[in-house]
Amino acid sequence: MAAPRSPSTSSNTEQPSAAALAEAMAAGRLTSERLVRDCLARIAAIDRAGPALHSVIELNPDAIVIAKALDAERKAGKTRGPLHGLPVLVKDNIACGDRTSTSAGSLALDGIRAPRDAHVVKRLRDAGAVILGKTNLSEWANIRSTRSVSGWSARGGLTRNPYALDRNTSGSSSGTAAAIAAGLAPLGVGTETDGSIVSPSSICGLVGLKPTVGRMSRDGIVPISHTQDTPGPMTRTVADAALLYAAMVGRDGADDITSTAPADLALGPAIALPADALRGARLGVARAYFTGFDEADALIEKAIVDLKRLGAEIVDPIEFAQPSYGDAELKVLLYELKADLPKYLAAFAPDAKIKTLADVIAFNRSHQDREMTWFAQELFDKAQAYGGLDAKDYLDALAECRKGSRDDGIDRVMKANRLDALIAPTGGPAWLIDPVAGDHSGAGFSAPAAVAGYPHLTVPAGFVRGLPIGLSFTGAAWSEARLLAFGHVYEQATLHRRPPAFVKRSTPA
Repeated sequence: MAAPRSPSTSSNTEQPSAAALAEAMAAGRLTSERLVRDCLARIAAIDRAGPALHSVIELNPDAIVIAKALDAERKAGKTRGPLHGLPVLVKDNIACGDRTSTSAGSLALDGIRAPRDAHVVKRLRDAGAVILGKTNLSEWANIRSTRSVSGWSARGGLTRNPYALDRNTSGSSSGTAAAIAAGLAPLGVGTETDGSIVSPSSICGLVGLKPTVGRMSRDGIVPISHTQDTPGPMTRTVADAALLYAAMVGRDGADDITSTAPADLALGPAIALPADALRGARLGVARAYFTGFDEADALIEKAIVDLKRLGAEIVDPIEFAQPSYGDAELKVLLYELKADLPKYLAAFAPDAKIKTLADVIAFNRSHQDREMTWFAQELFDKAQAYGGLDAKDYLDALAECRKGSRDDGIDRVMKANRLDALIAPTGGPAWLIDPVAGDHSGAGFSAPAAVAGYPHLTVPAGFVRGLPIGLSFTGAAWSEARLLAFGHVYEQATLHRRPPAFVKRSTPA
């Protein structure tokens, strides 16, 4: 394979893939220090100046020192794995026990440093990754208001979409999506409760994987819901997503749900991505989740033709209606937010003045000139009014979600049609930023897998008027490796992704 191009801070020069960069380091053509310095230069040129994406909320001041140490390890004949020396950007609701803050974008946690790494961050460091910095996000992972502006936080400002600066990034992993799309780092970590990895990945032309809940530890992640939360990789290629995913998975005594994962959790340093993975695979088309926007849906129709050409058996259509458990899902999230947030704050923000959700609400009210300039906190208020996790109201909502998303949802339709995966558009194109009315994203395909706790992969499927659209693959619990293999074959056969052009205005003047 040809050597990767020399890193460049030019906004129209694509950074090589993580796999290519790792190969260059292994061959002695590149050092981690040089790569980290290049990423820092790109952040200065693109994120801070230039298009001013505001995707990186804070840089790790020790990143170059860490890179030099990893270069010395390599020179001495020691490598920790495929990630050795690769920079990773981490969403700012994931604790890093270094000199960076972990704030979830809120001024209430500005400057608060975690006493230790989140489990997934520790795994990344052990694998040789350089934690380059923290990415901006929809504040509190988008659980504060019903009309929030995704990508905005009081601490980080508004993240801009690199494909069109007047368009939204979606959320809540907004900064990770924008930063990786713009080539500010080769690898990024997001989190999802419902859509927060796959939606911004789709809208920013990325590969995003929401794993099965339990594949990765949530220890050290600012919580919304222990039923639905999970971290996951956000990258420019499926192979890079598989590389990052393999490093992050693992059981953790601090998160009991990881003990529910099957024995194949020990996946090793790499995941097989066979070229014939789609041959004979049965894929069900979830037409109830098409966007209704003809140009976007046409891309998915073309993807179906491509998948057939690549050997897949298409079952079209399948009986898989939009869910009726939306109200129950929100109730579960709000009950669990109120119960779980104090536990996180006690363990990972012991020096913070806020200790409970009620404290956060009070802080926002007393700082409303900075915290509530665009939208309020009615979801926080609603959560605070709920009782504990022993409430019948909560238990009934949880049962409704599990039955609707699993027994009557993904499990039923996959068994009835003998499917290996479901496919649909991840969502529509990026919408215009609207600080008055908030987000108006339209329908998406995130809820079934999110509520079920099942895996969901999005892969670039093309563009509508310069705006990316993603194709979703969802499957049964623990089927991430299969979904990655499907996505890799489709990606390599179509090569839809292209780097962003940082268009300033996507509407007529």
